[in-house]
Amino acid sequence: MYSTDLISVLRVYVAEWVLGASMPEPGAPRRTPQGVPYADLQHIVNADGQHLFCRYWEPEGPPRALVFVAHGAGEHCGPYDEIGQTLQKQSLLVFAHDHVGHGQSEGDRMNIKDFQVFVRDSLQHIDLMKGRHPDLPVFIIGHSMGGAISILTACERPNDFAGVALIAPMVKMNPESATPFKVFLAKVLNHMVPSLSLGSIESKWVSRDQKQVEAYDNDELNYHGGMRVSFGMQLMGAAARIEREVPTITWPFLLLHGDDDKLCDIRGSQMMGRIERGEQRGGGAVRMRGGGAVRMRGGGQRV
Repeated sequence: MYSTDLISVLRVYVAEWVLGASMPEPGAPRRTPQGVPYADLQHIVNADGQHLFCRYWEPEGPPRALVFVAHGAGEHCGPYDEIGQTLQKQSLLVFAHDHVGHGQSEGDRMNIKDFQVFVRDSLQHIDLMKGRHPDLPVFIIGHSMGGAISILTACERPNDFAGVALIAPMVKMNPESATPFKVFLAKVLNHMVPSLSLGSIESKWVSRDQKQVEAYDNDELNYHGGMRVSFGMQLMGAAARIEREVPTITWPFLLLHGDDDKLCDIRGSQMMGRIERGEQRGGGAVRMRGGGAVRMRGGGQRV
């Protein structure tokens, strides 16, 4: 038997063993990666049959608007509880889910076959809530990779959203990590060893607030492993798509980005700002103490 044949046979046996070990028995309850039955948790099931853990912050009285929150890469929607509670007190119905492969949702950890799956799942959840509240305006809040998801989601249905708040969105890849040589190497590796780890996200880049960094490090629902080549390629593909979509944006947005961000290049947000100024629409740019940058585009619905 040739070595290539042996490798093929081994792959089949390993795949069967892994699938046999990981798939639940017929009739067994679906559980989160942490072992909690989904029957005990709020969740939705996406088009691929994967269970996604959900959170809802519902106001006491009738809601005035719907707000979907999209979290970033490697994290989950739990850390957005403060935002959810704050908006809940303003009579807004806030909802979120852990993306596929994140937090308490099913899926290979921080890996995705196509970035569009994140967008598709977001639209599914939004449509579900719109079905329950058809007369309410819908807003999106997206952070980091969640910002990229938010942009692509709003671009797919520009007339469906009253506004989008982007917090340090992933619009452009960091030039230090996406040099032409590294991009070429990543493409080669993606064909050969797509599961190869590129290294984990450095927690010191998450925030300049040490308490936030410690909270990130101690959160067991965050993914602290290395980013795979295949996932990095999906991020680069999403950034390239966003760059093409930005000139066509018609929906109102609020843009927040710190200029010392090492994860999501602020030049992506600056690009959105330049295009906005070129279109001569409402809004302005403000430099804030502590290195923050704000861009606000007018025309959004007031709630």
